[in-house]
Amino acid sequence: MRLKSSFGAVLALSSIAVVACSHNEPGPATGASGAAPQSAAVATGKECPADYTIDDCEDGQNQVKVQKGRNGYWYTFVDKVGTTITPPAGKTFIMSQGGPNGSAYAARMMGKVSATGDPLYAGMGFSLTNPKGQYDASAYSGVSFYAKVGPNSIKAVRLKVPDVNTDPDGKMCTECFNDFGADLTLSDQWKQYVIPFSDMAQMEGWGNPHPKGVDKTKLYGMQWQINAPGAEYDLWIDNVAFTGCP
Repeated sequence: MRLKSSFGAVLALSSIAVVACSHNEPGPATGASGAAPQSAAVATGKECPADYTIDDCEDGQNQVKVQKGRNGYWYTFVDKVGTTITPPAGKTFIMSQGGPNGSAYAARMMGKVSATGDPLYAGMGFSLTNPKGQYDASAYSGVSFYAKVGPNSIKAVRLKVPDVNTDPDGKMCTECFNDFGADLTLSDQWKQYVIPFSDMAQMEGWGNPHPKGVDKTKLYGMQWQINAPGAEYDLWIDNVAFTGCP
C-alpha cells in the first residue's frame, strides 16, 4: 500500500480538445476566470507511451504513478469560511470506485461552496514530486485527463498548473496563486480534455502577470478548483497524462 497523508495545503483554460468517452491557496472568490471560457477543438485521439501517464488511478492509491521522476500525492484543499469537501482536506486522499471506459477507480471530490465569505474555494490536485519540488515537463506539450460532474453539480471548473512564477515556493511572486490554466464547462458524461501548455492563461485582474506563459520546466503539480458561491459540486477526474509524444 502506498497510502500517505495528503500533501500540505497548496492550491487547490486555450485551444482545448474535448473527446466524448465512448467505452493551498486560492485566487479571489470571483467564481470565474475573468476571461471568456476557451473554445473546444477536435482532438487527435493519439495514444502516447505509458510513461506519459501521470496517474490512471487504477491502483486505488493516493500516489501518482511512480515513473519519470514523478512520485507526488493527491490532496484536497478548502477555504476556512464554511465550504465543505470530501475527501477531507489535510487527510489521506481516498480514490472512488468507477471511471471512464470501465476504469476501476477515479479521483473525486464533492461538497458545497459556502454562500458567503472571502475567499471561497474548494479543490483537489496532486504534487508531481514528494517532497514538493519543481518538475521539468519540458519534454511534453500539454496535459490531458478525463473529467465529469455528478448530476446536481456545478459544471464550471478551473484547471490550475502551479509553476515557479505562481506558486509561493518558487519565491518569484509577490501576489501568488494566479496559476496558468484553463476554464472548463464539464458535463455529466466522461469526456477527455487535452490542453496545450502554450494555450494556458492566467486569470485577469490580479496576481503577478507573466506574459511568457507557464514555465513547463518548473511545474509543481495540477489542480482543479471551484469558486462559485453556494455551488454544490461533485467532480470526477481520471487518466491524467502529459501529451506531445512524437
